[in-house]
Parts: sequence; structure tokens; C-alpha cells
Amino acid sequence: MEFNSFWYLGLAALSILLLIYVYLKTKSNRTLLLFFAMVGFGYIVETVIYNIGHSYQYYPKLIKHDSFYDSNMGAIASNALALPVVATFIAALRKNWLWIIFFVSLFASIEWTFLKLNIYTHNWWKIGYTALGLLLVYFPLAKLFYQLLSRPLQGKLHSIVLFLCVSPISANLQFIPVMFFSIRYYDLGWFDMPSKDTTAFGAIYYLLACLFYVWIAKHHWKLKWFKYVLTPLLIYAVNLLLQKTGILHIQVWWDPWYYVILSVFVLKCTVTISKHLTTGPQKRLTQ
Repeated sequence: MEFNSFWYLGLAALSILLLIYVYLKTKSNRTLLLFFAMVGFGYIVETVIYNIGHSYQYYPKLIKHDSFYDSNMGAIASNALALPVVATFIAALRKNWLWIIFFVSLFASIEWTFLKLNIYTHNWWKIGYTALGLLLVYFPLAKLFYQLLSRPLQGKLHSIVLFLCVSPISANLQFIPVMFFSIRYYDLGWFDMPSKDTTAFGAIYYLLACLFYVWIAKHHWKLKWFKYVLTPLLIYAVNLLLQKTGILHIQVWWDPWYYVILSVFVLKCTVTISKHLTTGPQKRLTQ
């Protein structure tokens, strides 16, 4: 195992263990919904500051063929595991501000350590930005979301939380095959590397797709199966259009079919999570 990989995989493993602990402690699906929502919120922030703004660079040495995709894996360890898991721990176990200050200090120390080890670098980002973002926004927002998840959700609030919960599922299942197997890339000429173009446009793609998933899942259909026909047809048509315009370049024969199947799976997840959010935690636990 590479020296760099040890640190990132260690952070990921500890985060997974902490998430399992919190879930076993709470015995509530609300814990997992909060975790997904915090990943979704973090991904939106990362789309702006990392995917487009290139605020920092990770060096986990997990993907050899492309340095930016390798950096994305470091971002996943941080923003899909470490940060949202700790936010879930704080909110679900009702930890006070002393715990929040402790974890803010811990993440600032981890970031400083990674910088000193040269397994992570800043472009324009600062450790202070991380600390303030966690202290003033991210961890308090986790507490707010957990309170919201304690009751049935309706209307726009239901749609927002549903979008946040579904978006990391869509994003990870879309990006991981691209990063590891190079099944496709997007060419827009925005950046100096195809992987940067692919990451930036892919983020926009999954966010727009998730808006559609939320809309179609919440729409009342006389024929319930129709949405499972319309969704893959639309996704296939969008990909075909992107390919015809020269934006999308497909590298393997199974890519179009993977995205069609993925769209049905994510829609099913959206419908299931939507029902959980609508019924509330008490009914959820008795199912």
C-alpha cells in the first residue's frame, strides 16, 4: 500500500466504523437519511469550490492513470465519509458545542497534517475556511436536518431533503466507473485536462438528473410503472444528444446501458426515500 493511500484509507475506514456505531446506537433509518443528506449538501459545495474552483488537490495514490481522478478519490474520503459521518454523529447523538469545537479542531489538525505530509495541497483554500465552514454552517445544519427528519415532511422542504439524500447516490454511481474504468469523458474545453472537464460537467449532469428524479418520483401517475419507462428513455435520449453534439465521448460498449439501468435504480431509491420522508420516523421503524 502506498504511504499516501494508508492515510486516506485509514480515514475512510474509521469513518465507516463510526457510522456503524451511530446507526447501532440510534437504531433509526433517520440516521442514514441524515448521512446521505449531509453528503449531498457537501457535494453541492464541492461542485463550486473544488470541481469548478479547484480550491485544493488530494494525492491519495489510489488511481494511477489520472491525477485529477485520483484527487477526486481523496475528496470522496473527506466529503462522502469523514465530514458527513462526524456531522451525523454530532446530530444523531445530540452532542453539544464542546463536541463541535473538538471536531472542528480535529479536522483542522488533520488538514494541517495532510499538508505537512504533502499528500494534500491548497490552491487558494485555507484551513480557516474549513474550520469556519464546519463550525458555522455544516455541523449546525446537520442538527437542523436531524430535527426536520423527526417528523413527516411535505412540500418544498420534502423536495429539498429528498434531493440532498438522492444526489450522492446518483453522483457516486455515475462517477466511480468513469474514474476507475474511463468508460466516458466530457469534452467542453473548460479546463486543461479532460478529467477536469468530465468532473465539472458530470457534477452539473447529476444535479440536473436528480432534480428530474425528485420531480418524477413526487408526480402522481395513474400508471405507476410509466415513470420507470419514461426515465430511462429520457436518460438515453440525453446521452445520445450529448454524444451527437460532441460533448460526450463513450469509451466502452456497455456505457449507455449502464446509465439506463442506473437511472431506473436511482429513481427507485428516490421513490423509496420519498416515502420514508413522507411517513416520518415512527412508521419508518415499524416497517
